[in-house]
Amino acid sequence: MPPLAATASTTRAAAQSGPAASVKLLVFDTFGTVVDWRSSVIAEGEQLGRAKGFTVDWPAFADAWRGGYGPSMNRVRRGELPWTKLDVLHRTILDELLVKYKMDGLTEDEKVHLNKVWHRLKPWPDAVEGLTRLKKRYVIAPLSNGNVSLLTEMAKQAKIPWDCILSTELVRHYKPDKETYLMPGDFFDLPPGEVMMVAAHDGDLQSAQALGLRTAFVHRPNEFGPGRTPKMPAAGRFDFLAKDFRDLASQMGL
Repeated sequence: MPPLAATASTTRAAAQSGPAASVKLLVFDTFGTVVDWRSSVIAEGEQLGRAKGFTVDWPAFADAWRGGYGPSMNRVRRGELPWTKLDVLHRTILDELLVKYKMDGLTEDEKVHLNKVWHRLKPWPDAVEGLTRLKKRYVIAPLSNGNVSLLTEMAKQAKIPWDCILSTELVRHYKPDKETYLMPGDFFDLPPGEVMMVAAHDGDLQSAQALGLRTAFVHRPNEFGPGRTPKMPAAGRFDFLAKDFRDLASQMGL
């Protein structure tokens, strides 16, 4: 086995001549890729349940709340709703769930606070360290359907070291509309091939890849809870395949 220094040197050389060689900007899916939405929502729900005396299946509640996310955004994408930011969509779904789960007696302030749990999601254990390493060479930013205030407050409470916030709210489109993936390059005067999309979701990466962006898949086996581990994509499907952000940073020579 070669010495560690030689291995690191070889990795850096490979990164500088491989898919990462031309990349200048890394953009990240956020929900599920950077932060653990499910465990965060469950934990805050359990805390609320203890305080208010609610008996709720909080994992099911979290899954149902997240499950309403795609259909709600698709109504905006199809023009059935005018542009509506994610905080408002989340609140609409929440109001329906409060009825379904018989969570009576919450004040408006308590509902607002619960809805903003999405601003307080906890990062995966490797996320901040890995992003800090990647930030040494690349500009890093979220590319998320979360609105600007949501992503900004999330970054502050979770200490996520973004260089800037790139929310799809800025172009009033939701992923996977092409405008969202082309936005980072437009804002930074970069061609798509100098931007890399990092995500834990195949569909997100495939949409970015189709528009010429570089792609990195990061595996998040626990995103959807026990027994629901997403499959790893085949080798070569994306430019990078990493087990977490630390691994991605190492593969990119950092």
